[in-house]
This record gives sequence, structure tokens and C-alpha cells, in this order.
Amino acid sequence: MARTTSIAKPRPSKRSRLLGAAAVALAGTLALTACGSSSPSGAGAGAARINKESGNSPYQGSVLKKHFDKPDLTLSDTAGQPFDLRTQTAGRATLLFFGYTSCPDVCPTTMGDIGVAMSKLSAEDRKKINVVFVSTDPARDNPTVLRTWLDSMGKDFIGLTGDLDKVKAAAKTLGVLVEDPIVNADGSVTSSHGAQVLAFLPSDDKAHLLYMSNTPLDTYAHDLALLAKGVAA
Repeated sequence: MARTTSIAKPRPSKRSRLLGAAAVALAGTLALTACGSSSPSGAGAGAARINKESGNSPYQGSVLKKHFDKPDLTLSDTAGQPFDLRTQTAGRATLLFFGYTSCPDVCPTTMGDIGVAMSKLSAEDRKKINVVFVSTDPARDNPTVLRTWLDSMGKDFIGLTGDLDKVKAAAKTLGVLVEDPIVNADGSVTSSHGAQVLAFLPSDDKAHLLYMSNTPLDTYAHDLALLAKGVAA
């Protein structure tokens, strides 16, 4: 009778286990894009892993499997006054986007589309939604620059600027990556950051919806009407 020898499989090293855990964590991180890139690499891959099927949702945006809390973040608004994001938007539908005013494409396109979608709502419904833009280039986006830029898209839009480390930490709690801006040889600035918009419902002040950088204007127009009414996702 042939004798069978059992060969024990080697146990994974501690380093392998750590790398595996890191890979799982990164799978849930939203995609990073450098404004100025016409087609961000893997723009939808990361977000797809944390979205659940939204076929039964009345919203057209992606429904998040994990509901994120609003970041505990206080920065300066465009009037130069402290603005506590969590407390001053409590109980209101809120769209949150991280970007910078000298961005050549993704940021103005995204904020412009939201501005047009907001203009389609009644004045009463517009008052029920906060649109918050947090600068990822605070060294250049002072309150005056930020206000001037936002006014071309929505005069009621809230602009926040301040300590970049605080901005990066706040974005990280949402799975959005923000990197330090890079000043290029020609003097232009590139700020790499997650280009997704998160929507927080007024019922629990948590992010339930996500919109990628290529979201159509009609999707924003459809969903903003529901957000103003506090419709569950």
C-alpha cells in the first residue's frame, strides 16, 4: 500500500497578512483623480466595491452600502468666519465635494452641473439643500478667491478653506483621498483628490449617496428634488 505523506502548507507571514488587510481596506477607498486629467484612471472601480444594488432606490446616484458621518471639520467660510460643517449643516440635505478653484476641468464641471440642477428647483426647495465645496488648495484658495469662483455656479454655495491637514483628515473619514498640491514648472498647480460628490440625508446627517465625476446633469436634477424632500435612499 502506498504511503501518503501530508505536507503542511506554510503559514502566511505577518507582512503578508498586513498587506492583505491593506488591500481589503483600499478596496473600499474612493478613486483618486488629478484635476487636469481628462480620463481619471479607475474612476469607478473603488466606489463600485462599496455600493449596494440601488435598483429599488428612487435615487439615480449610487447608494452607499456604508453610511458615512459628516466629518468633524471646522474651517473658514468665504466671509472669513469659522464654519463647523457638522453642526451648521445639521438636519439639512448636504452635498459635499473636495476640490480647488484653479482646477481646469473636473471641479468647475461638477460644481457647474450642480449649480444648474439647483436652479431647476423651487426657491423653497433650494433653501433645504446645502452645497459645500472644501478647498484642497487652501494656500491659493483664500475666502475671496473661493467666493468669486463659487458665485459663478451658485451664490448660496458654501466654500470652506483652511488647514490642509484638517481637510485631508476629514476627507479620509469618507474614504476620499486628498494629496498635497504640486506646483508645476509653469507655475500651475495640480491637486490630486477624490472627485466624488457625497450626499448626506437630513434624516440622520449621514452620506447615503455618491456621484462620480461623470454624473449627468439630469441625474443631479432628479436626485436634488428628492433630497430637498428628505426622501429615503
